[in-house]
Amino acid sequence: MKLNLQDIPRVETISKEDFIRYYFKPQKPVVIERFVEEWPAVKKWSLDYMKAVAGEKTVPLYDDRPVDYNDGFNEPHAKMKMSEYIDLLKREPTKYRIFLWNILKEVPQLQQDFSFPDFGLKLMKGLPMLFFGGTNSHTFMHYDIDLANIFHFHFQGKKRCILFDQKQNSHLYKIPHSLIVREDIDFSDPDLDKWPALKNANGWVCEIKHGEVLYMPEGYWHHMQYITPGFSMSLRAIARNPKNLSKAVYNVFIMRSLDNIMRRFRGQKWIDWKNEQAVIRTNKRLI
Repeated sequence: MKLNLQDIPRVETISKEDFIRYYFKPQKPVVIERFVEEWPAVKKWSLDYMKAVAGEKTVPLYDDRPVDYNDGFNEPHAKMKMSEYIDLLKREPTKYRIFLWNILKEVPQLQQDFSFPDFGLKLMKGLPMLFFGGTNSHTFMHYDIDLANIFHFHFQGKKRCILFDQKQNSHLYKIPHSLIVREDIDFSDPDLDKWPALKNANGWVCEIKHGEVLYMPEGYWHHMQYITPGFSMSLRAIARNPKNLSKAVYNVFIMRSLDNIMRRFRGQKWIDWKNEQAVIRTNKRLI
């Protein structure tokens, strides 16, 4: 038995009026295949190009190790020169990923290669972020702290994306006071005997390739797996739903502070308690 996933709709291109009507207002995901063909980035951006323009930059790297109480919020697990990292990506599979790398800050010239498209939403122009990964590397299932609307543009290779909306929280083994689910769930091939509540979750799936953009609505859970080495850029628009906006404020100013305080005072016991509660609370709902 597999996860209940339906294919994310695909369109070649779309007007902002149709995007707002058919996807933003009902908060449904979509893959747009040819929306940014005019971007210089579509022709220029590759791993080799990134190595050429940013090779001397030191980049933060993350892998798939479980959360540890000694790790700060979103602190990297390692650092490497971009040129060395890209050589690694091309040479062999690696768990190391680049996560939330601000290209405006680090390599301003890359801003000349793209523009902010008009989806009918106001994009946050100071926060274009890049994400890199090697073959079969993946992110944990998570949602973003600000519950933003996310436009995820992919470059080089292919990436598999699994999404769930916030209505599926009770089925996902969500970690309390966190933005992730149990890290030992393999969403590419989950053990549904071990994690039975996942049978009740309804989600979405797609593969995106070079030049395509995936729209992820507010607060959507996402699991990203790199089928081949590649990278993506995310542009964001603030959450419009008042409930999501208030939840974003809570996450940023209260939840994150509480979690850091408890890690400091209770250490690994806090992490272990949260993981246990994810199972207890989720399985209770199965009865």
